[in-house]
Amino acid sequence: MVRRRKALALTQPLHDLDARKSYLEGGDFGVYAMAELALHAIDLVTVAMDFDRGADQEQVLRRLLPLVAAQAPDRPRSEHERVARWVLSNLINVGSVDRGFDVVYGSYHADGRYVRRRFDFKLLVELTDGGGELYLRATDEAVTVLIGALDTDVTSAQIAAEVTLDNLIRRGRLADARTAAEAARYRTVQYAEQLRRQLDATRRNVLAVDWLRAVPALLDEALGHVEQRYRHENAILTHIRRYRDAADDADHKRQAAELVAIVTDCVRRHTQLQARLLEAGAVFRAEQDRQQFADVPARDGVDLYTQILMPVLTLPGKVASAPADAFFPGAVGVRTPRSLRLVDLVDGLLTPPTEQEVLGPVVVEAELVPLRDHERFDDEAWARASAVLELAPGSPRRLSELLRRARATAGPEAADLVALLATHALSPQISAAARQGDALVTVACDDGTELDDPWFGGADLLVGRVQLRHPGPADDGDDGDVSPADDRTPGPADHEATPPQPLPTLIRTAP
Repeated sequence: MVRRRKALALTQPLHDLDARKSYLEGGDFGVYAMAELALHAIDLVTVAMDFDRGADQEQVLRRLLPLVAAQAPDRPRSEHERVARWVLSNLINVGSVDRGFDVVYGSYHADGRYVRRRFDFKLLVELTDGGGELYLRATDEAVTVLIGALDTDVTSAQIAAEVTLDNLIRRGRLADARTAAEAARYRTVQYAEQLRRQLDATRRNVLAVDWLRAVPALLDEALGHVEQRYRHENAILTHIRRYRDAADDADHKRQAAELVAIVTDCVRRHTQLQARLLEAGAVFRAEQDRQQFADVPARDGVDLYTQILMPVLTLPGKVASAPADAFFPGAVGVRTPRSLRLVDLVDGLLTPPTEQEVLGPVVVEAELVPLRDHERFDDEAWARASAVLELAPGSPRRLSELLRRARATAGPEAADLVALLATHALSPQISAAARQGDALVTVACDDGTELDDPWFGGADLLVGRVQLRHPGPADDGDDGDVSPADDRTPGPADHEATPPQPLPTLIRTAP
């Protein structure tokens, strides 16, 4: 289950591209298949990168641009360039702290406990060469997305891919053979990437790599793998060339020529990998000598807390201002801090990262306390306001009168609530009240009278309560009618028969 969850996690950033393309401003980008463009971008970087350096970002964008334009040929070139850069930036995950992706999954222990863990991975990474130039490299996880596998033994998978390739060529299925050849090349890139990471870790800290057992076993296995693959691939290459020369169909000749180019690239990569394998022992010995016999710093760095901060805090204010004025201009701003030495900075940057657990770190679940919004009116205020609005049916009252009564008997909080309830009664839900079985409903209407109140301004609404006549057997389908108790007194019930009135202005003013 963990392997399947990780396999799904690796494709999640590609699906997110299609989910987030609607948020791009400046046009409608729904026509672009962002996940397909992301797969093409990973493929371009994987094929273009070498053992020593990766793929040039601008070159990858130039090769990705025709694929973007093919999806929307009627769109301008500027939009195609924007889409290509957006896809590539999201694969690098520009904008995040570590430029990586993470997903939380769970695993069950033997005792039945369920533990959540975090799986961190990257797809494309930006690295620099000796001259400071940036280039892109595809990680193992990115190659895994292309070949559709997870934690597969590279040697076994490479042998299976080449046997499949040879079989497809002999049967004349060149289209399927091309797919198998590309998968074999991805396996080769993945194998070389594993060796490159071990050598880079050795250059940072020779003690972080197991050169006693793990790396020598890896080198022996890789050399045997390269020897077998080189011999097998040359035999496949000879067979493809014979098929290409003997084929009469132009399409078959073209497919065979493409296969020759792919297998030739695999041979070149294996030759380069073999050269790096033979140099690995020399790299280890040179790095061991360099790191073991490096000069020890003549003096320790400055401890800011114990040597500067604490002594200054014990001084009087007038005396402490002098060292503080001398230290802070050098420790902040654009100038280099005087207390920071270059050797300390380099040592911190070259410190190898802590090895993660196989299953990933355990996700700590925080105990969150649910927040409760403070209620504007309490139950007592609601009870007092409801008592003020307990009017007899057919006897409407002015809002100004109700507000004065509420302030005199219930207080200012109840008066504010009465004003809100009266405004809400301008458009009562009579049908809903009838379905609920309510006998009375509060209704308000504006007859043009101005409100005379020290705290509110606007319309002096006419507020009253009316009875509802519920549907009976003789009037099925009626949602309920308003039936005032006294027909001689025109009350707020007439509001239901008139067109909806605009909401009057009700402004809270100073007394």
